[in-house]
Amino acid sequence: MANPQLSSIIIVGAGPSGLLLALLLADLSPRPDITILDAAPTLNEAPRATHYGSPAIQLFRKAGILEEIRRDGYMPEKICWRKLNGERICGYDRSLLHDGGLDGDGLTVYWVGRLCALLEREVKKRTGVSVQWDHKVTGLKSGLDPQDTSASLEVEGPGGKSTTYTADYIVGCDGGNSTVRRLMHGQRNFPGFSWDVPIVATNTMIDLDRFGWEDTQFVIDPVHWFMAARIGAHEDPKQNIWRISYGEKAGLSNEELMERQEMKFEQMLPGHPKPGEYRILNKSPYRVHQRCVERMRVGRVLLAADAAHLCNPFGGLGLTGGIVDVGALMQCFEGMQKGVADNGILDKYCEVQRRMWHDIINPVSTANIRRLHLQDPDKVLEEDETMQLVKKSETDLELSRELQSAGDMLVYDYTQHYRQAPVGGLAVLAKL
Repeated sequence: MANPQLSSIIIVGAGPSGLLLALLLADLSPRPDITILDAAPTLNEAPRATHYGSPAIQLFRKAGILEEIRRDGYMPEKICWRKLNGERICGYDRSLLHDGGLDGDGLTVYWVGRLCALLEREVKKRTGVSVQWDHKVTGLKSGLDPQDTSASLEVEGPGGKSTTYTADYIVGCDGGNSTVRRLMHGQRNFPGFSWDVPIVATNTMIDLDRFGWEDTQFVIDPVHWFMAARIGAHEDPKQNIWRISYGEKAGLSNEELMERQEMKFEQMLPGHPKPGEYRILNKSPYRVHQRCVERMRVGRVLLAADAAHLCNPFGGLGLTGGIVDVGALMQCFEGMQKGVADNGILDKYCEVQRRMWHDIINPVSTANIRRLHLQDPDKVLEEDETMQLVKKSETDLELSRELQSAGDMLVYDYTQHYRQAPVGGLAVLAKL
């Protein structure tokens, strides 16, 4: 028997994943009513992720926003690993994957704050989509029981007024501190661990081109390990904006971390710059984690992106992995709306997306951060198989293309689980 078509979906969290999911769902036919709830008063503008791999680019194209992202962002060409003294160890030439134009799926840099503003603008153009700021989820009234025919949230709005919101499904896209996840699984049930090294992320206007630095470099050092990635390209190198994210000592308070920033820059950046030689646009300390929930679906409540799984930022797998969840969930809902899949496809979503985290995102991102501060930079080419492959790829273009396209392994085609035709015909559900 076919499931009823979707009439309404609530998305908790107006970050990049929640807004992108809403924009994609708005193109379903018939379109369900979509409500986005967020506890914050407005968009989050803290320095966060900036790099989008090919799986994300493909979804941006589907959502109709890639042209603007490519126009206002840029496509980096070079990425490398260095020693603290600036000596280059190995690297990629990403121009092998694109022609430098606006086509293709090449890595793209675009500030996530700008992405959210773009998505919110596009979402507001769609009828049947509502974005509710300053709406804090306080309870989950129904939806976890497999017998429930809808899911309901208790929500505290402006002025403390409590309202119940009900929909066919609820999707938690509300980040690493997800309220939806806690209501589903309990306050502390988020398997994994937290790194004991804090990270400080900055957006900094500084001229690193004069030292021959490339678009992105990962600096390997037991003390001063960091990433410096150009996130705002400018004709005048002095106007370039760099995301400089570095590791710090364990046990420091946020205030102590901020106080040490000038000292860290002087000791670790090329030229040992004084504060007057650069301008910090914004900076933020944070802790990083490797965690994944046991279930991304319970009844009519689902989780996606950081609400479901976390990883450290080195390598860009957190943001891209979250956007991959959105594309996966969209395919599942689309099949249900077209009548070629029942809600069992959401269990497949839970199974596959968790497997992607455990088999790819977690081990690769863990190796990325460990390499930066636990490897000997003088021996990394001898001891690290990944670095050996990267070095070899500098003279083997096919290997370089293969390594740089590895992110495509995160994408799973859920249409293989669609029926051949809507229920009512001679349809057979694809073998799960």
